[in-house]
Amino acid sequence: MTKILISDKLAQAGIEYLNAQPGFEITVKTGLNEQGLCDIIADYDALLIRSDTQVTPAVLHAATNLKLIGRAGIGVDNVDIPLATELGIIIMNTPDANATTTAELAIAHMLSLSRHLPTADRSVRAGKWERSKLMGSEVANKTLAILGFGTIGRIVSQRGLGLRMNVIAYDPFVAPEIFR
Repeated sequence: MTKILISDKLAQAGIEYLNAQPGFEITVKTGLNEQGLCDIIADYDALLIRSDTQVTPAVLHAATNLKLIGRAGIGVDNVDIPLATELGIIIMNTPDANATTTAELAIAHMLSLSRHLPTADRSVRAGKWERSKLMGSEVANKTLAILGFGTIGRIVSQRGLGLRMNVIAYDPFVAPEIFR
């Protein structure tokens, strides 16, 4: 039986999916501090986290049976990667998990600011309508500069092109053919 500890809040559908898999024993214990995690981690083969759980050297040294750390999200900055690697623990993440959502949020903020929506909201809530101060601008034919052309940057660029924007991007780690 593979024992999996889920130490951060995950979608109920994901937990139900794991519970339905044969050979898995799932335990959900959120809100653990470092000592609390150290006290129980030796019992588990896998640890599923998000951003709240800090997988410190103390946790890794206490994790005598741990084979896998799965991060439901993009980054793994809350895991001591060098030590986990040295101990033979596999680290996985879900790099595209919220990419579309994040890209669309960036576009939504850009549109909101181009139309002065935060200022307009405050004005209307104050019982005013300062129309001359709230003239926005179209994003069509404007230049959208994207710094970082990973998954999220690429989705933002697609959305920007769909809005008829001139899209430019920079990322020293992306091959020229990806930009094309």
